[in-house]
Amino acid sequence: MADPITGALNLGSKILDKIFPDKNEAAKAKLALLELEQNGQLQEMVESSKIIQSEANSEHWIAATWRPITMLTFVVIIANNYILYPYLSLFWENAPSLALPPQMWDLLKIGLGGYVVGRTVEKTVKNHKNS
Repeated sequence: MADPITGALNLGSKILDKIFPDKNEAAKAKLALLELEQNGQLQEMVESSKIIQSEANSEHWIAATWRPITMLTFVVIIANNYILYPYLSLFWENAPSLALPPQMWDLLKIGLGGYVVGRTVEKTVKNHKNS
């Protein structure tokens, strides 16, 4: 089996070629990808992706669904504070607003980023194996 980092670099390089039609922009993006590999961040991303994939494929419902449940909870809080609350506050002086600490935004970014990266890698690898 190929080294996951080499596979991620090769796959990332192919994706970057498709995303950036300008060869100079693609070269800059590939350089950034190599820098991620050299400072160990690419390895961390690959390991995180493996964890997310194993959780998603788990037979235990809590292990497979805790990330989506957490993200949906964040969505409910954000929808309440930025959609429902402004509307309800027009008619109801004590409309409920939920406190949203700054760390929650960071967790939301990490959670969404991990999920998006994990799903993208999973789909790309599946398509790559099929071709």
